[in-house]
Amino acid sequence: METVEIVNKIITSVFAVCYFYQFVYIAVSLLKKKRIEDTSRNLGKYAVLICARNEQTVIGDLLDSIANQIYPSDLIVPFVIADNCTDDTAEMARNFGAVVYERFDSENIGKGYALNELLGCIGRDYPDEFDGYFIFDADNVLSPDYISEINSMLVNGSDIVTGYRNSKNYDSNWISAGYALWFLRESRFLNNARYLIGSSCAVSGTGFVFSRRIFDKIKSWEYYLLTEDIEFSVDMITSGERIDYCDTAELYDEQPFDFRQSCRQRLRWSRGYLQVFGRYGKKLLHGITHGSFSCFDMTMTTMPAFLLSSLSIVLSLLIGVFGGATGGSIMTAVRLIVKLAINAYLMLYSVGLLTTVSEWNRIQTDSLRKIFYTFTFPIFMFTYIPISLVSLFYRPEWKPIEHTLSLRKLSDKYRDVGKTALK
Repeated sequence: METVEIVNKIITSVFAVCYFYQFVYIAVSLLKKKRIEDTSRNLGKYAVLICARNEQTVIGDLLDSIANQIYPSDLIVPFVIADNCTDDTAEMARNFGAVVYERFDSENIGKGYALNELLGCIGRDYPDEFDGYFIFDADNVLSPDYISEINSMLVNGSDIVTGYRNSKNYDSNWISAGYALWFLRESRFLNNARYLIGSSCAVSGTGFVFSRRIFDKIKSWEYYLLTEDIEFSVDMITSGERIDYCDTAELYDEQPFDFRQSCRQRLRWSRGYLQVFGRYGKKLLHGITHGSFSCFDMTMTTMPAFLLSSLSIVLSLLIGVFGGATGGSIMTAVRLIVKLAINAYLMLYSVGLLTTVSEWNRIQTDSLRKIFYTFTFPIFMFTYIPISLVSLFYRPEWKPIEHTLSLRKLSDKYRDVGKTALK
């Protein structure tokens, strides 16, 4: 069984070399601060882009939070594209004051196609009117100063900015808490650190803005892979752009809490990462050889650590079975896998605990649940292992995630979110 130990040591060494820099990120985030000059008197006009498919339950909350921004309302125009809707999303959005376009296309399905059509409509009907374009999902809710905080960065020279991603249903169950902790960690210990050291951040699904200059550069939104956010990020970085981060621009979104739905979504993400690396891998490697740390960072992002972990487990099992069939002991391989799992659990628990402690006041739940969900966080992350393996062989279709949690209908334990975002 020496072969099993050698394979695991090699994979562990590769993992350590590839991802050690993310532990440095943690130190940077905890020790370094960056102040943004207040230039709020310089105001831009912004289009807010929202793709919505059967989102009548939640879209009113988002449009409410946009209307309640401390930023001048005449400089914010919300646009909604009702994408293949079979409910009253379009009518609901119009009632809340949004400019609404309806789209019906059963072949080109996905957020990327909807965004591309929406940008085309805006370019046709509102040419050269906006200084920047925000992109949100229909289930998002914004803090009242979200747009003013982002505006301060844009007028200081940023062209693409992503914000702080929080959750409005952290404590639905261990699944929603797992998602939320991962996104909190991504905001605080990845994007925040990248911004502090002058590297490029990455867009994470929702809650970002790009300037008129970027719009003139890309001219359309032709990002159709299963993870269009990462595709956009990588395309921008490999073309010399930088994505910045604003910690004070906070949004809340709804996390899945159904395990089957969660697996379907994360299977799409895992496959999408592989798609992005397949399409942009050559450009990323070219950037790495020319000294781009951001390209290295995005390469590590599109080739997730869980793929390495999955391969380690599979190889250990295969070698163990082969060894058992040839007279060796399969238990040696099993013991190594158990040891690997324990070490991985402790590492992930430490990440979850550190994130919980550092973001304690921003997590919307009681203290007991905050502590409890640090223990379930590693279990949530372990479920990525079979998902990562399946993604190598199965191509999922894009399917919308059902959102059902309206702030107006949530129980009292969620009211803090509502007070923060809709006051």
